[in-house]
Order: sequence, then structure tokens, then C-alpha cells
Amino acid sequence: MDEIRIIHTGDTHLGYRQYHSEVRRQDFMDAFSRVIDDAIEMKVDALVHAGDLFDSRNPTLDDILGAMELFSRLKNAGIPLLAIVGNHESKQSTQWLDLYGSMGLVTRLAATPFRLGSVAIYGIDCVPKSRIPLFDYSVFNGMVTDAQCNLLVMHQLMKPFPFGEWDMQEVLDSLPFGVDAVLLGDNHKHEVIKVGESWVTYCGSTERNSTSEREPRSYNIITVNDSGVEVSRRIIPTRDFVFIPVHLEKDADAYGEIFAAIKEHDTEDKVVFVNISGDPGIKFTFSEVEKFLLSRNALVPGIKDLRTGEVSLDDTRMPV
Repeated sequence: MDEIRIIHTGDTHLGYRQYHSEVRRQDFMDAFSRVIDDAIEMKVDALVHAGDLFDSRNPTLDDILGAMELFSRLKNAGIPLLAIVGNHESKQSTQWLDLYGSMGLVTRLAATPFRLGSVAIYGIDCVPKSRIPLFDYSVFNGMVTDAQCNLLVMHQLMKPFPFGEWDMQEVLDSLPFGVDAVLLGDNHKHEVIKVGESWVTYCGSTERNSTSEREPRSYNIITVNDSGVEVSRRIIPTRDFVFIPVHLEKDADAYGEIFAAIKEHDTEDKVVFVNISGDPGIKFTFSEVEKFLLSRNALVPGIKDLRTGEVSLDDTRMPV
């Protein structure tokens, strides 16, 4: 068989104004744009998006048009975009993918496989946790092809990963065809394991959705040839997050200690969090530290007082 290369990405969360920052909203669009650039430069055979294209089921017109422009670049390069619906942008009836599909920009994956040479690609849109036990695998009956390789795209938290809600082995056992690799979205961390003979992989998100996402952002490159399926990872350059620890001893000059620690780091155009620990009796105000960070040209100034649990910025979107 001829070698086929596919980019597997997802969790792009376009439109997310993280920390109420318009610049961060653009960062999410720019990160996905870099994936598109790479797809075109590498001349891959397809790009698979594993859900959560948008951060909201009601994206702004700017985000809708921004995604349309990126998809048009792929189409002009002759690269098919294959996608499923994630939990964030899921609507009750017609999906945003259907709009883009009507324009010839996206193919929404489902039980009927998309054929890419000798590869068949199936998709399952995100299923709410309460409905997982009711999932009807019979929709795949009659969908077996003569493809040499079958890929399945899902947007779920899967067992045997410790955060799983749906058992991957159950899915593989219930399908009427063998699956060589399952391309997942929803978990924002890159993961690769084998379940039986099947590769199972999360590509990771394209931008940091919270301060807990410390590792570099990435996407997968899926290579299919006569040797089987190979999963490799490529890092996406994104805006730096800087974490500055400050431990305040008894009788310390709070501002002197904090400002000195900040000066030791390059904070320009970065998302910066100062994490304060130590003596809870030493007082300071968040506003003074924020002003100092802004004077050092930090894009987003954040403070976490680990002594009290108080934070200056909402960072509640924690991944599983």
C-alpha cells in the first residue's frame, strides 16, 4: 500500500478569551493556524480534528469566519479536513461542522467511513456520559470495507486511562471491524498506549487552557504503510507561561522579595503567575504585584497565594 500521512489534532477551543484577554483569544486561533501551516507544508493526505473546534456552541462571527479561512486554505491545498463534534461546541440539532460541510470545507465523520486510499476512517461524535451505556453500535453494521487499515475518531474520556468514562476495550469488541488506531480528543494531554493490537492516542490541545497544562502543546502525525500504523508527535510553539515561586519568611519585606523574584524572569508578552508561599502573616496586595508585572510588560499578570488559596485570575478550566 502507498504510505498515507494524517495530522491528528483537536481541542483547538477557538474563541476562548482566556483570562478575559483578546490577545489570548487570538493565540488559540494562531495555534490552530500553525497546524494548518504544517499540514500544507508537509503535504499530508488529510487532517483529522477530534472535536472541540470551538470553545462555545455559540462562537462569535469572527471565530466562525476565522475557522472558515483556515479550512479554505486546506481545501485550496487539496487536503481533506475530517472532523467530529466535541462536547464544547455540540448543539442539539445542526452542528457547525454541518455548515462548513455544506460549503465543501469539512467532512463530518460518522459510521459511514471516509476512504483515503486503503484507509477507512470512522467517527463517533461526543456522547454524554449518561448516554454511553445506551450507545447503539449497530449503526456500524454493514459498514465493513476492504480497507487495509481502519481508524476511529472519538471525543471521549476513555478507559484504561485513569480518568476514563467509556471503556476502550468495550468499543473495540463491539465494532464489526478491527480498528488499527483510535484518534481521541477531550483530554488535553498527549497520550499514546496500546489496547490489544490497537493504538489509542490523545493528540493534546493546541493551546494551554489552564495553568495545569505545563507540557508543550502538540498534535499527532499518523503514518500508515505496509508496516502498520505509526504515531508520532510534533510540538506547537505557543505563548510562554511563566511561573515564579516566592517564599516569604517571617519578617520578610513582601514587595521587595516578590519584585526581586519577578526581575529574575523574562516576563515580556508572557502569561505570568506569581505563586506565593510561606508565612501567612506577611501581607501584600494583589493589585500592587499586578501593576509591577504590567510594568515589566507581562501580557497577563496572575497571582496565587498558596497560603490562603486566593487567586487573582479565574483558572478553573482544569483538565482531567
